[in-house]
Amino acid sequence: MSLLARLPRFRTLRARLTFGLVVLLAVSCAAVGVAAVVELNGFLTQRLDEQLAQVGTRFPESLEHHGKPPNDHDGDERADTRRMATGTFGARLVHGTVTHKGLIRSGDLSVDLNVALTARDTARLGRVPVDGRPHTVELSTLGDYRVVATPGHDGDVLMAGLSLEPVEATVHRLVLVAGVVFGLALVTAGVTGALWVRWSLRPLGRVTATATRVSELPLASGEVALPPRAPDADPHSEVGQVAAALNGMLGHVEDALTKRHASEERLRRFAADASHELRTPVASIRGHSELALLHPGPVPPEVTRALERIAAESSRMGLMVDDLLLLARLDAGRPLERGPVDLTRLVLDAVTDARAAGPGHRWTLDLPEDPVTVPGDAHRLQQVLANLLANARSHTPAGTTVTVTLETRPGAALLSVHDDGPGIPADLRSAVFERFTRADHRRRGDASATGAGLGLSIVAAVVEAHRGTVEVESVPGSTTFRVALPL
Repeated sequence: MSLLARLPRFRTLRARLTFGLVVLLAVSCAAVGVAAVVELNGFLTQRLDEQLAQVGTRFPESLEHHGKPPNDHDGDERADTRRMATGTFGARLVHGTVTHKGLIRSGDLSVDLNVALTARDTARLGRVPVDGRPHTVELSTLGDYRVVATPGHDGDVLMAGLSLEPVEATVHRLVLVAGVVFGLALVTAGVTGALWVRWSLRPLGRVTATATRVSELPLASGEVALPPRAPDADPHSEVGQVAAALNGMLGHVEDALTKRHASEERLRRFAADASHELRTPVASIRGHSELALLHPGPVPPEVTRALERIAAESSRMGLMVDDLLLLARLDAGRPLERGPVDLTRLVLDAVTDARAAGPGHRWTLDLPEDPVTVPGDAHRLQQVLANLLANARSHTPAGTTVTVTLETRPGAALLSVHDDGPGIPADLRSAVFERFTRADHRRRGDASATGAGLGLSIVAAVVEAHRGTVEVESVPGSTTFRVALPL
């Protein structure tokens, strides 16, 4: 897995910016800390090498005389060791074997000639190049030392060394201090950066809030009042450009919604006015055709047939006009009658009427033991039931079983009409409740199914006016319309 894949995934821009700021500062602090540690370690090691050069070979030469400088008196020994740092190490090697060794202890600056060295320590000292340059050697009992090996006068190797412990202690202290300081700096920068980023992105938050309020509006239909525009910000900043673009888009959307609402209002008024004006001439045509059919004199069969068709079509046109007028009134938001409606009685009456109109179908009922009462308009709810049953009768072949079920759920009455007919074509299911949607008689397979495609749209409009819901599920061999009405 790559390093990028292991990084945390932040969802918000604020979190990503804060995380990036902290990471950038952490990398900078780490670089500064590493550079400071390396530079300090090199500086202190160089100073130690300079001290080691001052020690020279005098101390290791004195070890051959049991800690006394050659050709010096005993009184000069302490003066010689006082000029050397505590922890100075000296050794004399002959053919890779340590013959003499000593260490200047703290306190009285005395020379300890009994320094314990392991075989590994001796081997490491023997591998130090005899070139007069400082080298680092790890001694198991003494720690890390910088040592210089120089050739003696009688074929031996004289070695002097100084402990790296002060250098390592200073470097470790610097690492600790730098870690604490940089850690506090990262925490402070993280908190301060988060507050700064939050403050800087406040205009973007207001833009987001405006866009969220717009997304929650019901823009599908009706008059829509858009919320106030996003506050203006610096047009030279990215947030200001986003706010300006959103405000411009909202302006175009508001203009489009206003024009659409005005067009819908004109269409509703036209439908309502046309329906209202057509009711009288349609009723007149129907009345005159029925009156002509009652004429006692002889009438040619062709004329009788024409008059019968005129009466039938005028009757169908009258129903269509009534449906259009009802939809126009529902679209206009006119309140329906509100009263207790015995839904069980409506179902019984509607199924009885459907059984009489469709004797070739099998009609079954599944009703609860107790009556179900809902608040609403009894006449319109009866129209919902009649349209659903007429839809099942008209679009399924004879022999189809239609089952009407009524039950109660918490807070709602659920009415379902199920049939085992051929089902609704897939391309019509999403538009089945839209106006003038017709199935082209494909559910039944003949041309006997007639209608303007307004029945189910009236069902949806009436149910919505009752604050209910209607939905459909259909597959070949099973179609179910479900209506939920609040109790």
